[in-house]
Amino acid sequence: GDADAKITTVVEEALVRRLNHYQYVDRRLKQKYGMTFAQFRDGQTVQQKGYAFDVESDFWEWELAEDGMRTLQRQLSELRHPPDDGR
Repeated sequence: GDADAKITTVVEEALVRRLNHYQYVDRRLKQKYGMTFAQFRDGQTVQQKGYAFDVESDFWEWELAEDGMRTLQRQLSELRHPPDDGR
């Protein structure tokens, strides 16, 4: 009903806000390091920079953002396109 639609809208807006935050983190760190997270991780940038605190912090923040983007995109897709339960 109407209440379900309102709840779905509120949940969707919250998910989109969180997704936007993670996308911002991803863009900011891509610009800072001039590479994608996969390149940053696979190139062992943290080790190359001598395990500097800021670089290691960026690694964990970026990894969280990458995981968050995947998770939230999946959740939004499921919310927007629920499986047909045969009703």
